[in-house]
Amino acid sequence: MAGTNLRTDRLELRPVRDDDIDHILEYRNLPEVSRWLLRPEVDPAAFRARWRRSAEDPNDHSVAVTRDGVVIGTVSLDVRDGMGQPGTPPNTEAEIGYIFDPGYGGHGYATEAVTAMVTYSFDRLGVRRITAGCYADNLPSVRLLEKLGMRREQHGVGDSWHAELGWVDGCTYALLAEEWRDQP
Repeated sequence: MAGTNLRTDRLELRPVRDDDIDHILEYRNLPEVSRWLLRPEVDPAAFRARWRRSAEDPNDHSVAVTRDGVVIGTVSLDVRDGMGQPGTPPNTEAEIGYIFDPGYGGHGYATEAVTAMVTYSFDRLGVRRITAGCYADNLPSVRLLEKLGMRREQHGVGDSWHAELGWVDGCTYALLAEEWRDQP
């Protein structure tokens, strides 16, 4: 992880610390949260190890989102090479994701944090394209991505397995740096 540290009007975005993990797992494993995650249940030791590994990855800019010192969410940001023929510039694309404690919902914190990470990606990391994916029925996530100005590039009919619902629709969104900068 590149040691990403950002501030917004109400939030601090900083690297995840070991002592954050138990709290993150508490809200991450709530049924209303885990319902929309690809891995609904995780082993705490494996989850902690994953965050430790991400701290060593220079292309992982994932952060804990804090409000008044309390972790209220995480935003993952993985920078990678874009698709193309030999000679494609490296580190031009990023995938973004997020998980927030529902106890802090309805205040715009997710929008504020993800907006900060998108801006950071384009302005400081030099990424040219950001993607995100979600289940089509995860309406809060769909609304957030569309509020950010991300374009739905793919709606896969029955392309995503959901443990409770079976095969459901999945969506992929994307945004180019110039589209972000051209927004009002």
